Amino acid sequence: MNGPLQPVQALRLRAGDRAPHDDRVIVEAPVALLYNGESFAVMMATPDSLEDFALGFALGEGIVGDASEFRLVDVVRHDEGVALHAAIPQARFDALAERRRGMEGRSGCGLCGVESLQAALRPVPRVTSSTRVDVGSIRAALDALAAQQPLNALSGGVHAAGFAHEGGLLVREDVGRHNALDKLIGAMARNVIAPDSGFVVITSRASYEIVHKAATAGIGLVVAISAPTDLAIRTADAAGVTLAAFARGDSLNLYSHPGRVAAAG
Repeated sequence: MNGPLQPVQALRLRAGDRAPHDDRVIVEAPVALLYNGESFAVMMATPDSLEDFALGFALGEGIVGDASEFRLVDVVRHDEGVALHAAIPQARFDALAERRRGMEGRSGCGLCGVESLQAALRPVPRVTSSTRVDVGSIRAALDALAAQQPLNALSGGVHAAGFAHEGGLLVREDVGRHNALDKLIGAMARNVIAPDSGFVVITSRASYEIVHKAATAGIGLVVAISAPTDLAIRTADAAGVTLAAFARGDSLNLYSHPGRVAAAG
């Protein structure tokens, strides 16, 4: 693996013609996350922005409480994938052992391999973000997100998550929508961007996992371009998160805590 894109050969059929076609596809590879020497999860992800991913996964999963509790010790690349070795405080490691789950995440699944229903539906923290935006600001963020996806532009089929704040739009991409959000959360922490200083826009449906990760990171507004799930709505309502979906053109639907979003002036 030498980057997030891989050159491949395809046969293109167009208007009755068949011709060789040089293409580039997004890389999907196993990325193992290890804490204090012990494996916790293997996610299928794009091996790019790995420092952001390692930190963001730990924050979004509640494995650590803030970036000061996390240290990426080593990144070990193999032909088959990547292993991210991190160190966390012993108390956090002990708590992790209590909820240990043999996860093998895939790009379309954020809860693969969970050992019990109770482990799947973890308690969600309450968010007290004072973020307030209007529909015009959300539209501008979505337009900016569409223009800041270089991997998707070159390959297609890549998800992106962006955080809109006063400094602009911070974006991370990945083959998996949950991974893109993890990378974004990690990038925010590494760039010292406060989670209550803006909102998330994401190029996917709004799933339980998306809402839970955002709430755990302290983000109060999540905007998805596609549909929400019922569990995502219930989780957002319980967490105090404003969940907007079907955000396309000048319209969107608000499913929970609508007071953070005003109509465009």
